[in-house]
Amino acid sequence: MNKTALKSKKIPVFGPYSPAIEAGGLVFISGQLPVEPVSNQTLTEISEATRQALHNLRTLLEENGLSLDDVVKTTIYLTDIGQAGVVNHLYTAFFQGVPPARSTVGVAALPKGAPIEIEAIAVRS
Repeated sequence: MNKTALKSKKIPVFGPYSPAIEAGGLVFISGQLPVEPVSNQTLTEISEATRQALHNLRTLLEENGLSLDDVVKTTIYLTDIGQAGVVNHLYTAFFQGVPPARSTVGVAALPKGAPIEIEAIAVRS
């Protein structure tokens, strides 16, 4: 199977992983943290963090010729599952058509002290 690493010039990478891998028409996007790309600071307030993680996801997709409309599955990791309602409210602003399938998972901690991380699978049409 052929696989291609997709990169971003705008979104920082914090470890030995690819921001996204494309294989067989599917694009697997690594978890996006709420890191502001210019300052490299992690946003910790859940509303701001959610918007930034989704913005980073959208930026990575767009840099690689895709959009949020191409996303078929997301997984959201939250350090406070009680914030899921806040996340849901903001999430709908980014996915306005048919929303992707989704899982939301409560976790003890995330890298860089982030309150949220969002990964996705997209299909290149």
